[in-house]
Amino acid sequence: MDIALRPATSLTLAALAELFTAAYEGYVLPFVIDEPTLRFMVDAFDIDLDASRVAYSDGEPIALANLAIRADEAWIGGIAVVPPARRQGVAETLMRAAHDEARARGVARVWLEVIEQNESAFRLYEKLGYEVVRKVEVWTLAEDSAPGLAREVPAAEANARIRELRTTREPWQRSDATLAHYDDALGLLTGAGAAVVKVSARVQVVQIAGSDPLDLLRSARTLGTVVALNYPTDDPAVTALRDLGATLSVRQREMVLRL
Repeated sequence: MDIALRPATSLTLAALAELFTAAYEGYVLPFVIDEPTLRFMVDAFDIDLDASRVAYSDGEPIALANLAIRADEAWIGGIAVVPPARRQGVAETLMRAAHDEARARGVARVWLEVIEQNESAFRLYEKLGYEVVRKVEVWTLAEDSAPGLAREVPAAEANARIRELRTTREPWQRSDATLAHYDDALGLLTGAGAAVVKVSARVQVVQIAGSDPLDLLRSARTLGTVVALNYPTDDPAVTALRDLGATLSVRQREMVLRL
């Protein structure tokens, strides 16, 4: 297949969102991305649309690779190919192009996550030199009106406490740099720890740290259904979520490529 690669800015944001949705058709977890959602992702995760790439065949967009950049770190914020163009090397071509763009911008490490069931993508990333760092999980905890013991504080205060307590790096979507984009986050504080949550359709636990996260999660679920995104399997929050009856939605491998 003859393909041409162009910056993601070659499409309008609405057209890019349409391609994003089409390219994830039939995926383990299909995405439906509209323009406002994509705009949020671009802003919150620092996706560089000039460095990101879209693959074209016969003038039609068939695949995309989103590249987010922060200083010397980068993250693949989605790579996918429309069904008729799959298994023809398009994803590998896009990934190599994203790596070239990252190098040109002084990036030293590129991060990504891949769902465990997506073996074909995992094999590609291994071929490209990515290494597994750890396994991370996505959990959902049902809303419950029973009051928790945490008190609400400004997000900055909770984040400061989390920085004192955390023992591992946060994944890209929950990092301090991502949190800095949220002006609607709020903090939860107990004597044992702190959490930062973002309340929208669901309650996203952006960050949480401390020796006993149970009270923090109990307080978070009074605000709505809780989603905990990409927490390491050995994180105390995962144990607390399990104890509270949360549902495991997805397990992923977090991987890194050192350029």
